[in-house]
Amino acid sequence: MAPLLGAAMLSGCAAPTADSPIDRRVAVLLPVDALLLGEQHDASEHQVIERETVQALAGRGRLAALAIEMAEEGNSTAHLPADASEAQVQAALSWNDKGWPWAAYGPVVMAAVRAGVPVVGANLERAHMKDAMSDVSLDAQLNDDSRATQREAVRSGHCNLLPESQVIPMTRIQVARDRAMAQAVVKAKQPGKTVLLVSGAGHSNKRLGVPQHLPTDVSVKVVRMRAGAADATDGAFDVVWATPALPEKDYCAGVKRTS
Repeated sequence: MAPLLGAAMLSGCAAPTADSPIDRRVAVLLPVDALLLGEQHDASEHQVIERETVQALAGRGRLAALAIEMAEEGNSTAHLPADASEAQVQAALSWNDKGWPWAAYGPVVMAAVRAGVPVVGANLERAHMKDAMSDVSLDAQLNDDSRATQREAVRSGHCNLLPESQVIPMTRIQVARDRAMAQAVVKAKQPGKTVLLVSGAGHSNKRLGVPQHLPTDVSVKVVRMRAGAADATDGAFDVVWATPALPEKDYCAGVKRTS
């Protein structure tokens, strides 16, 4: 599959037209109650595509809400007008610019606000993470295979430096975050429209993440955005959208040097 280039890379910040690559790719996934876009956080092209997807759905009158991993549950722009300032939007979402640079995600959020569509925080509140670590009921949210895979993902995500005693508690946080995002999608659901959830690719994984916690009556399509050649979905995603490759980076190199 050839890399998918965002229209904004070619024509500034104009909204995608009805026959743009993004609009066509979104169209084949509709109708659906929930559309999940799983990104690589440091791939700037992915945030471009997210903004264009917001605009494509809003342009069709189908966007029920934009739910985002980048803000915690309980935060929403629903009370703001479409012409709200960026500062007002950041305040409404209790935005953490250190964790999620507004320069990267602001255009995605503001595209929804300008379209008159609510943006809702979907991530688990930080205050609830400690409780999640000791909540044994979260262990039963995934089957044995998926739970084992999620635990391995936690290990590798912490560069295999996490004490083994912390693997299960940290996996519970991951499950709790996925469940919170699923609940945000359900709350925002509207008949005949689509809730767009933007998160990291791990959260959108059909075998491990948010889809595991959605009711069976919520139809969902999952897109993984991948920098580089598109690989097989292996059932974890409905489709993979390839974007230009990024320079290879060892995300654990600095961690290992200082451990």
